[in-house]
Amino acid sequence: MKKKSKRFKALMKLSEKEKKRLSAKEILEIVKKSAGTKFDESVDVSLRINVKQSKGGDFSLRTVVKLPNGSGKKEKVAVLCDPDKIEEAKKSGAEVYGSEDLIEKIASSKFDFTKLICTPSMMSKIGKHGKVLGPKGLMPNPKLGTVSNDITKAVKDIKTGLVEIRNDKDGNLASTIGRKSYSTEKLLENYDFFLESIKKEKPDTIKGEFIKNIFITSTMGLSYKVGAK
Repeated sequence: MKKKSKRFKALMKLSEKEKKRLSAKEILEIVKKSAGTKFDESVDVSLRINVKQSKGGDFSLRTVVKLPNGSGKKEKVAVLCDPDKIEEAKKSGAEVYGSEDLIEKIASSKFDFTKLICTPSMMSKIGKHGKVLGPKGLMPNPKLGTVSNDITKAVKDIKTGLVEIRNDKDGNLASTIGRKSYSTEKLLENYDFFLESIKKEKPDTIKGEFIKNIFITSTMGLSYKVGAK
């Protein structure tokens, strides 16, 4: 039988102690206290939403949320633009930038960026590489703020907390709302903003409660169900 670590035993003990209806604030305090690893763990929220519409098939949510205190996630941003915008891309804070040369890298799958911003004029050239970018979640999309002529703003938004939200077929979705180094107040502000943003996406064709359940956890921690206001 595999021996359990001291850290795991401590987490389980804390979990048993806290098995009651907890508010988001109480859970965030527990998650911060129990995140005992050496690195700055992310604090994550997982939701299950109601996707059953009264007509028109299941609802699919895909949007972006700009967290007021940022997510703390480090993104490596690439900008695909016309040659005359390369200088702006350089100054924007993007780590990777280019035109035809960047398209060649994408075509050969020789890239390591986590977000791709594209100017509208380059979309026709990147479209055929959707099979490479799509599965990695890197295909630029105007609704997600990754297709823009304002390169500086687009890069800044991603670097300062713009997170992409999408649900799976069962209605599950998740997002990072900060790091364990964040204060409870900042995490709670991000949490409340995130939830309100999701609620605003509820279509009129869905009846009843939109958010079915909410869980909060950290990278290496236990998951806690939010059970009180």
